[in-house]
This record gives sequence, C-alpha cells and structure tokens, in this order.
Amino acid sequence: MTTAQALALFPLRDIAATSLQELMQLCGQRLQAGERLLTLFGRPAPELGVNIIVVTAVLQPAQGALVILRATAQRGEHYRCLTAQHPAAQIFERELWEQTGLFPDDHPWLKPVRFEGERQQRMLEYPFFKVRGQEVHEVGVGPIHASVIEPGHFRFMCLGENVHHLEIQLGYQHRGVEGLLLRRPVWQLTPLVESICGDSAVAYAWGYGAALELMSNQPVAPAIQASRAIALEMERIAMHLATLGGMATDIAFLQGGATYGRLRTAIINASQRVCGNRFGRGWIRPGQAKPLSEALQQDLTRTLRAFAPDFTQINQLMLAARSVQARLHGTGTVSQQAALDLGLTGPVARASGVALDHRTQWPGAAYGHAPLPMVTEPDGDCWARMRLRMREVDASLAWLLQLLGDTTLNLSQAGQAQSSTPAALQAEALCVSLVEGTRGPVLQVLETSAKGELRHYKVQDPSTANWFGLAFAMRDNAISDFPICNKSFDLSYCGNDL
Repeated sequence: MTTAQALALFPLRDIAATSLQELMQLCGQRLQAGERLLTLFGRPAPELGVNIIVVTAVLQPAQGALVILRATAQRGEHYRCLTAQHPAAQIFERELWEQTGLFPDDHPWLKPVRFEGERQQRMLEYPFFKVRGQEVHEVGVGPIHASVIEPGHFRFMCLGENVHHLEIQLGYQHRGVEGLLLRRPVWQLTPLVESICGDSAVAYAWGYGAALELMSNQPVAPAIQASRAIALEMERIAMHLATLGGMATDIAFLQGGATYGRLRTAIINASQRVCGNRFGRGWIRPGQAKPLSEALQQDLTRTLRAFAPDFTQINQLMLAARSVQARLHGTGTVSQQAALDLGLTGPVARASGVALDHRTQWPGAAYGHAPLPMVTEPDGDCWARMRLRMREVDASLAWLLQLLGDTTLNLSQAGQAQSSTPAALQAEALCVSLVEGTRGPVLQVLETSAKGELRHYKVQDPSTANWFGLAFAMRDNAISDFPICNKSFDLSYCGNDL
C-alpha cells in the first residue's frame, strides 16, 4: 500500500500480509530499484498465535510515496538477509533479530544494538571486530566519556596514528522506551515522548501529536501547524549552534566556541519565553500548540534580528581562519555513494550531497505556506558538515522571520484547545509519522488493536542509521581527528539507546 505524505494512516485490512521470505524478497527488489528503506521492525502478535511475529517495512520510493509491507513469521524463523546486498539495512535487521529472534542468514555484522531482551547487561560479550598485525594496536575510549555526553564505547584499531577500523558499541542505557509508551493512556504520553531524546523534544512531540490527530480524525488549524514549525526551526537553530560551538572548541577556535554558545543561549531563552522550557517542552500537545501573541511574535522577531548579524560575523571569521580550514578540509570524508549505501540521513547525508529533507519533499501545511530551500554540500567532510549547518541556520532564520511577519496566519489563535474528552483512535490501523528534526527524520509508527487501543509504538531516531557513518568516516584518518568527526556528526546516544 502507498501514500504520498510524511504522515499517513493505513487501515490494516488494506495491507496484505505475506510470508517473511516474500517480504524480504519484495524489499530487496524495491531497494534494487532505488527505493529507500525507512524502517524495518517486528513485534510479537499474541492475537494471531503463540510465537507469531508481525514484521513491518516502510520504504520511500524516489517519487515520494510511502510503501508499507507486512508479513507474519514464526519466532526464530530464518530468512536471507538484505544487508549483504544493501548495507543500509544492517541496523534494521540487527534490531529485528535482537527484539524478535528472527534470524537474518549471512548477515555480515550481526551484533546487539542496545542489549535488550535476553542480552540485558551482557556488554562484555560484544563481538568486536579484530584487525590482526604485529604493529596494530587498539585504543578503547568509554563507556564513561571524558566530556558531558552520554555513555558509549569506542574501540579504535590503529596502525601508528591512523585508524583502520572504529567500532562503536552503544546500548549502555537501554530504557525500554517502546514498552513504557504502551503503559500509559495514549493521550497522556507527551511528557514521555519529549524525553526520548531531550534535545529533539519538539520533533518527537510534533510527530506523536500529529499521529494521534490523524488517527482520531481531528485535523488542526493552520495556525497550530505554523506554531509547531516555528518551534521546530528554533530547535534546529539551537542544536546546530551547539554543534558549531563544539566543533570550534574541539579545534581550539575559542572565539567561535564562546560566540556560538552565547548565541544559542539567546535562542533557547526565546523558546523558554514561549513555552516555559528552553528545550521546547510544553510547546506542543495533541491538538494544540503554544499561541504566539503579538507581543511574543515581536519578541521572537527582535531576538532573531539581533542574532543574525552576529551569526554572520562569527561564521565569516570561522570560514576565513586558515587553522579551521586546515583542520576540517578533507577530514572524515563520506562520499555521496557511501552515504547512499549506508542509508545515512539528515544533515550528515545532505553534507555528502544526498538531497533528502522531508520539509521540502513533503512540506505539509506549514512548509507549503512558506517553502524552505533544499540545502546540500558536495564534499562530505567535516568542513561540509560545518558549512551545511551554517547554511541551514541561515535558511531557518529567513523562514522564521517570514512566518512571524505573516499577518494572515493568526498565530495568536494557535493554542485553541480541542475537546477535553480524548477521542477514540481508528481501530486496526497503522500510522506512520515523519518529522524532519535537527538530526534527520524522527520516525514514529503507531498501531491500534480492534478496540482502538495502542498495540505497538515504534520509535526510530535518525542517529540510529548514522552511527555506522561515523565509524566509516574515521577510516584512514588520524585518531586525533575523532573529536571533530564525532562532533560534526553530533549523533544522539539516548536516541539510539531507547
């Protein structure tokens, strides 16, 4: 079944369930034809029988219409893996194996993702790849990181200072998020959804709220969509500034580190004045968004206009500094073909010339009213990832000023409350929700039972696919390049360790 929206509802009766072998064969054919695998996951299906697993695949063809494939399988069933021919499938097949026991034969990299189920706390059994040679040595970093970021273990296999292979082991803080989402009333999940990945709270809350509104047939007004998009672009600017500041600090360009930090404070403080939280929590609820009074619109406009010249000036200094150019040009390069093969997404993919941005491909009401340009860079190195973030901030800034100055949107009416009684969700349905967050598309898939109750909640952060890209980018680079490569990717640990 297909649809051409980033938010789509599929009645389960309209999706034919095949065997697992047929589903993988169809996936392989579509991937061979150039389609993109957005997700592949499974869940136990006690309503169909003991040890039955339902598998769902979501694909995106070049023309933009989502494709849903479904299959039923027996727990422990084997199938021919996709990864050997299509490396972008590696993380999905590993997760499917870890969560359901379905076994991908000949998978070249079958390793735990987040140590859940039978493998809880078994980190020491992780099968690290070995590079042999008398002059090869290993350097381990983590899982207790020297900085303030979250736990992950990085094992470098080096010859001298050059990295031959980097293996990244995550999953130290597996939280059981998908299970927690099924334990509370479905209309009261926003605080939990906002906590899945704290610096992407707006993207997650928007995707969750939009899914419930579609499943309960409660469309929201354009002003609410516009308020949500404003929140999302404020979040994007703030997080790109955090990344740029981190990159500047890691190469000792301290003027950049200090200035980007100061500018970020102005942006997140402005978000706090709208919703009471600097990370945008509370801005979005199902059926609602924070209203932007005339005074708040003027406040945001003043903040952004004051921000713009300082941002341009520090960018010019950073781009012109020879020390910055020498450190970032040609470091941590991921070619366009490699980005496509690995299924990279978000700014990391766009910095390698891959034109993927759901805000421009599926603009919806908010971005259809004021379109955003597609921003890409061709070179795929740390310099490209830095420049792309600068250009995306410029694009978001221009878009925000345009929207805040549009008097036809009536943003002060955005918070108009819906009915206080939670509406029933469509029964036996599957809703796919995609929101282009700071790191790429935040994907959420909600499935309801015959009674309209939430049966399964699939969450997928864009970092999940991009961690492998970071390991790939480090090959043949000096081990001292890791901090700037890592920061230029700026991936989420908790977004992976659900």
